[in-house]
Amino acid sequence: MQACAPLPTPSPFCVAEEKFAELADYLRSLEAQKMTHSELERDLEERGRELLRALMQAHLDTRGPGEASEPVIDASGEERKAKRLHERGLATVFGKVEVRRLGYGAEGADSLHPLDGELNLPRELYSHELRRRAAEEVAKGSYDAAVETLARSTGSTVHKRQVEELAVRAAQDFDAFYKQKSVQAEAESTGSLLVMSFDGKGVVMRREDLRPATRKAAQKRQQRLSKRLSKGEKRNAKRMAEVAAVYTVAPFVRTPEQVAGTLAPVHLVGSQKRPRPEAKRVWASLEKDPEQVIEQAFEEANRRDPERLKSWVALVDGNPHQLRLLQSIQQRHGVELTVVLDLIHVIEYLWKAASVFCAEATPELEEWVSERLLKILQGRASDVAAGIRRSATLRSLNPAQRKAADATADYLLHHTAYLRYHQYLAAGLPIATGVIEGACRHLVKDRMDLTGARWSLVGAEAVLRLRALRSSGDFDEYWTFHEAQEHQRNHAALYTPPKVPATRTPQTHGHPERKLRLIKS
Repeated sequence: MQACAPLPTPSPFCVAEEKFAELADYLRSLEAQKMTHSELERDLEERGRELLRALMQAHLDTRGPGEASEPVIDASGEERKAKRLHERGLATVFGKVEVRRLGYGAEGADSLHPLDGELNLPRELYSHELRRRAAEEVAKGSYDAAVETLARSTGSTVHKRQVEELAVRAAQDFDAFYKQKSVQAEAESTGSLLVMSFDGKGVVMRREDLRPATRKAAQKRQQRLSKRLSKGEKRNAKRMAEVAAVYTVAPFVRTPEQVAGTLAPVHLVGSQKRPRPEAKRVWASLEKDPEQVIEQAFEEANRRDPERLKSWVALVDGNPHQLRLLQSIQQRHGVELTVVLDLIHVIEYLWKAASVFCAEATPELEEWVSERLLKILQGRASDVAAGIRRSATLRSLNPAQRKAADATADYLLHHTAYLRYHQYLAAGLPIATGVIEGACRHLVKDRMDLTGARWSLVGAEAVLRLRALRSSGDFDEYWTFHEAQEHQRNHAALYTPPKVPATRTPQTHGHPERKLRLIKS
């Protein structure tokens, strides 16, 4: 009897090839011929995703089973010799695939899979690319919107709870990323001013995640009305996020008259174009207190300008605690720092004082503010404060009537050291906090201040970090770093030495380990 030749082993790509042929036939069909281009685009994207899933599955089949070409020694120093073929799922942007790979086991311990390390598979079901897209969507909008977008634009469904958890894991390397990030080279070619700015913005939190003092106040509050707050009542439901910005900028020399003439120093003056902030990094934190965030800003500035070749400037709003922290941290770092009080805050005080002496919405009101603003810009803040008090006294105003005037005078006198605008303008320093105010609005308010939202501390911090990465233009670089950290945590750290063992290149498209039992893992 003549021996029969063995049947050829089918290629892992057979299924993908069949799906491609089906797709080509479909595009030639009468049904497809009657479609508009937009209908065809949508349909082709969905069908094409399944083809891509089949291609990825075929490729993974060719990579297995990941037999180690060297001894597999776990982190405790024990060599793993027992082998079993395991299977696990992986949800990708194309859909779910299965990964078959060899596991090296030991009694009472989880198996080690060298192929998992080679592929840098995540511990959970969702691939790194799917996690990346989830992180980007969470940074842009609500969790519900992220779930909808992922369902519409990928081949995998990720539920809301999983999206929240993925966002937290995606943001976990934020601090480590910036500690290792080198910005000196890019900062050397930027403007000669290195600017730091800080502010705070409240976020409505779950009660258990409020700071202790706020939580205590919330527990004591007895709301007088059941459906709304009464006059003077506060919810005591917010935790302050400390917002920071660090950037470089070229000097912009102006005169007090130029600034006072517009009453809007953030606009262009004349035909001279205002330099734009460069290499801007913004971030916010609910977990860290103001001192920690300000310290981070100084560390960022040190990385950018270790030789102290630039002029360091801090733009502030006059918060006493913030000023004390700045002074303390400045001394600790031994850096020369020019602290500038935001001119917009000064102008707001002037308008309040003007209402004491002038009728509302009159030319006199605007003229009163303009005259005193010019004097402040010329370095005469103390004279303006004295004049305000004197005017209130000469008019025999009672304490209630002159309250706004006295508050303005006190503000000017208490911050005289930070109101040397004539010197700041001559040196080309910025005098308004537009960058940090924009960061408060974009990073915090636009995303966190959703109607009815109550944030957990862990979830809110993750979203703030992801938004900060996008706003600072660092998201792509961060994600490369994050995946490298994931490889170290999930794979390399499991071996001795901390390196994933090399695997053998398969010599056949079949399954050489068929004697091993397939186990789901």
